[in-house]
Amino acid sequence: MRIDLNSDLGESFGAYTMGLDSQVIPHITSANVACGYHAGDPVVMEATVQMCKQHGVAVGAHPGYPDLMGFGRRNMGASPAEVKSYIKYQIGALMAFCQSAGVKLQHVKPHGALYNTAAKDYKLAAAIAQAIYEVDPSIILLGLSGSQSLVAAKDIGLPCASEVFADRAYNADGSLVARGTPGAVIHDVDECVARIIRMVKEHKVTAITGEEVSLSPQSICVHGDTPQAVAFVKNIKEKLMENGITPSNLGEITVG
Repeated sequence: MRIDLNSDLGESFGAYTMGLDSQVIPHITSANVACGYHAGDPVVMEATVQMCKQHGVAVGAHPGYPDLMGFGRRNMGASPAEVKSYIKYQIGALMAFCQSAGVKLQHVKPHGALYNTAAKDYKLAAAIAQAIYEVDPSIILLGLSGSQSLVAAKDIGLPCASEVFADRAYNADGSLVARGTPGAVIHDVDECVARIIRMVKEHKVTAITGEEVSLSPQSICVHGDTPQAVAFVKNIKEKLMENGITPSNLGEITVG
């Protein structure tokens, strides 16, 4: 069995440092690199791509709403047509750094409010999928397990992969618990690892309200701005391998 282990990275901006990218990257198989709209800047983008290349980590774009002050976690009233242009713009920016480094852009994973809204809104999901398809139909869309994002990608023949979260709580409908809710973010390393192993082996997770939720994990996300991120990725990787599961990037596993 193979599964991808990804992290949201490259989210520092100017003089402000976010996350522990240099410590996380050696332990993951794919990186979602911020593209300057919710976080990141050209210098950070280039440095992150170079670090990924050095450690053999596949690179993906992590486009979000144009909302630096809100870190892309606030919803915006952008139309599907506007979002489609936002996605193309951000993919193009990161793709330039990938091409100059001799690295292929493997995937696209929307960020924050854009990711969560597209998970439920088919029109928005379709706009994102179409934007990726028109740039490069071989790029993989990484979306929430069971989401409209994956439906939209499959409808146009765009490769896609189903994502689960190590450090986030779930609602009964399979969506992520809003960050402002107590218990939305998981900080205990042992709890995080145990949940992930169950997700991968049983395709189940217990919702914050107690219900059992079915999942189809192909990629595991650990947020790079979580204080325990390094401990999470190291322990998850070790436990996966102990259970006969090989961490592999999305290009090395079967995706939809």
